[in-house]
Amino acid sequence: MTPPADPADGQNEEIDDDALAAAWGASVDGEEGEGDGGGVDAARVLNQAEIDSLLGFEGGGSGDDQMSGIQRIISSGLITYERLPMLEIVYDRLVRIMSTSLRNFTSDNVEVSIDNIVSLRFGDYLNSIPLPAMLAVFKAEEWDNYGLMVVDSAMIYSIVDVLLGGRRGTAPMRIEGRPYTTIERTLVERMIHVVLADLAQSFDPLCPVNFRFERLETNPRFAVVSRLSNAAVLAKLRVEMDDRGGKLELLLPYATLEPVREMLLQQFMGEKFGRDSIWENHLADELLETDVEMDAVLDEQWMKLSDIVRMRPGSQLVLNSTIDSPVRLRCGGVSLFEGHMGRRNGRMAVRIDRDAPRREGVRA
Repeated sequence: MTPPADPADGQNEEIDDDALAAAWGASVDGEEGEGDGGGVDAARVLNQAEIDSLLGFEGGGSGDDQMSGIQRIISSGLITYERLPMLEIVYDRLVRIMSTSLRNFTSDNVEVSIDNIVSLRFGDYLNSIPLPAMLAVFKAEEWDNYGLMVVDSAMIYSIVDVLLGGRRGTAPMRIEGRPYTTIERTLVERMIHVVLADLAQSFDPLCPVNFRFERLETNPRFAVVSRLSNAAVLAKLRVEMDDRGGKLELLLPYATLEPVREMLLQQFMGEKFGRDSIWENHLADELLETDVEMDAVLDEQWMKLSDIVRMRPGSQLVLNSTIDSPVRLRCGGVSLFEGHMGRRNGRMAVRIDRDAPRREGVRA
């Protein structure tokens, strides 16, 4: 015979399982503690520096630095704007024009290139401007809105050095921590007028516009030309003059470009969004050769439906018109002309006397 099971055996098995689980957990904690140098809790709380490093925000570098994958995902969810293909062509034209105009302005060999064209929030750009710098506020008169041009410190000292006869092959001396002098501001302002004239010339094939210089600021807070959350297009230009040079940045808010947005969406100059002049001319020629049906209306009158139902072959419909009554010519329900009925070459004919009066909103 098999002896009856003792309830205490089941309790012992449960106690053994709990003890085994506790021992296994203690061994795992011990291994992790040894791997961390001993005595360190496995569930350690990360500090702010480690969190920034994980998300790719460490270093405090400029916007030109490569972003990590997580940072790109976060940034892509913040703002998305439409691409303006024609604006890129305008900036390419600006680079060619500036290369010539700045060469004449400085009497030196000048090369202008585009670093990149990006879309961003206006407030984000203001916070990223490397200081010291000069910020030129200008107005697009025809568009009735403003833009911003930023000249960095390297470009300021380079243009001053070139215009005042500095030696070639030597880097311009920079004295940081002091406000810009009147001479420096005046020389940079002259260069800004040249660049604004070139920018207006670049937009001429698309839309005539005049960019008028408003003021020159050194504090970004005084150069706010749009809401901080509004979208803007930033073009970064690099100007090189032998061993000298710097950066120019042009910021145009989307609100400023709104009057010419349809033109900037074109893929090439002269595109008319589906309109083709050759096809339009061909279609017009074919329409002029199309046969249409025209009705000569002698009289119109209202009748009851019951009277129309009772009509049979041989029934007569009396018209309230005479030989001299005018006849109205219609095409597709639209009255075109009025005339008189007659006969020509053995056929019934209508002589057109005048155009039919039309109601407002009705076109032939």
